[in-house]
Amino acid sequence: MTDSSMSNNAAERVGYITRVQSFSACHRLHSIHLSDEENKKVYGKCNNPNGHGHNYTVEVTVRGKIDRVTGMVMNLTDLKKCIEEVIMIPLDHKNLDKDVPYFSSVVSTTENVAVYIWDNMVKILPANLLYEIRIHETDKNIVVYRGE
Repeated sequence: MTDSSMSNNAAERVGYITRVQSFSACHRLHSIHLSDEENKKVYGKCNNPNGHGHNYTVEVTVRGKIDRVTGMVMNLTDLKKCIEEVIMIPLDHKNLDKDVPYFSSVVSTTENVAVYIWDNMVKILPANLLYEIRIHETDKNIVVYRGE
């Protein structure tokens, strides 16, 4: 195999990079489309009027061709800055329902938190690079969203 054919093959290789970030936030699971009684039935203790909190762990995965010059799918420093802007600044140590306008009309389930993060990461990452948002709400509850 020649050096040029090795370089060409390497340029076609696809890699995945995942960066893990933790944040803390509180919320109340409550739908404006349900009565108070229905909300209590659907969300149980998570419908507590004073809310409850989580120490979320988010995994942001990007997917792309490994650049033959830099050897990277994406510079991790740039990914870290995107995560800071999309996750840490608006969500960390916040009341999701009161501090994040998106959740004034959308129930702040972990599924919807994943959608929120996806929609905002897509806006600032290079096109078609975001692959997956994975949120660990607890050790046993994990939500995965891929923009579908």
